[in-house]
Amino acid sequence: MGIRDLLVTALVFGSLPLILWRPYIGILVWSWLSYMNPHRLTYGFAYNMPFAQIVALTLLVALLFSSEKKSFPLTGTTAVWLLFVIWMCLTTALAVYPDAAMIQLTKVLKIQLVALLTLVLINDRKKLDHLIIAIVFSIGFFSVKGGVFTILTGGAFRVWGPTGSFIEENNSLAVAVLMIIPLMVYLHRLYGGNRKLKWLLGAAIGLSTIAAIGSQSRGALVSILAVAGFYWWKSSSKIVTGPAVVLGAVLFLTFMPDSWHQRMQSIKNYEQDDSAMQRLNSWEYSVNVANDSVVGAGFSSWTREMFERYAPRPEWVFVAHSIYFAPLADHGWPGLLMFLLVLWLTWRSLSVVIANRASTWSDDDVFLAKMLQVSLVAYLSGGAFLSLTYFDLPWHIVAMGVILRALGQGKSLRAEGPAAQTRPAKHAPNGQYGNRLSSRAAT
Repeated sequence: MGIRDLLVTALVFGSLPLILWRPYIGILVWSWLSYMNPHRLTYGFAYNMPFAQIVALTLLVALLFSSEKKSFPLTGTTAVWLLFVIWMCLTTALAVYPDAAMIQLTKVLKIQLVALLTLVLINDRKKLDHLIIAIVFSIGFFSVKGGVFTILTGGAFRVWGPTGSFIEENNSLAVAVLMIIPLMVYLHRLYGGNRKLKWLLGAAIGLSTIAAIGSQSRGALVSILAVAGFYWWKSSSKIVTGPAVVLGAVLFLTFMPDSWHQRMQSIKNYEQDDSAMQRLNSWEYSVNVANDSVVGAGFSSWTREMFERYAPRPEWVFVAHSIYFAPLADHGWPGLLMFLLVLWLTWRSLSVVIANRASTWSDDDVFLAKMLQVSLVAYLSGGAFLSLTYFDLPWHIVAMGVILRALGQGKSLRAEGPAAQTRPAKHAPNGQYGNRLSSRAAT
């Protein structure tokens, strides 16, 4: 029994009364356990304790007895999201290996349940900021530590994530870090009035960037280039940001050792890289499976038997390692389209927030929307080479997009009181509320 075991256990069980008092705290504690996996940093009885299940059960009990107002925001995004969850259940029932598929579905549904409950319980701006802090702290623990490790070792070793998690592998951790760096930037702006906190967040951003590069992940390099390009494209001062991005890249390239450069250069000679060719083989397998069955093969279909039927190189039994080709094989073309549609609708909602800054959303809301879009760019680019389709973080990003837009629409609705009838209708996020005000004025 170690001090770490006692500390983690005390923190988890100490949070249970708070969850019963304020159910949304359960979302924060679940996020901490899911992203940081603090029990995997212990060496005794806590290592295999089902803390996440305990927190989830407590959260469900709290929901049953809570008197707080609860509502599920039914939007285009959430409608497609729910349809995708239902489709995954259908493809599991029709899976090639139904027993193995059911095991994986159970894991996925746990993640989906908490992500969907986030939409119900994170219903104001303060709670949303608390969720962002919980996620940034949990993943940032490893990115900051990894940044220090990269500096001390000269980048000669890879940076790894928490054991037994989605982001244990260096590639997955790097993309997750690139997804939370924009959230760190948001918090840096939000708490800019606190000099010490601003300095700490600035250091965390720098160290996290170094950790992403120090992961020696080729997917992370692609993601970094995509994020830098998107940032420059959206910048209002391209003449300044362009040289700054180039200068930063030169400094990092100079710092990294030869082993890093050799690994990155292998991207150009992917035909000679077994890992790259195995991915291409698995991607073709996914296309062939989806073309043969509208529901795909279900979860856990990556077997020699299936590869002998659908893969050009059946001896290379290898998972897709792609957020695009994994759901294609698992759930067919309809599943992939629903997954992509959820992400596109999230992007569109964030664009609505950005476009209506003067009327409904504050400057902080708009800045958060921009940072969430940067997170999506990191996910869509880096995730092309990783098995992160069912990872919690992109679904939390989707939930944040829905919540952010819903909060603004709630402001618009509250504005439709008697006072609203005496002023011009303006700038509703989707035109709905403005039209409603105009019709009232006409009557």
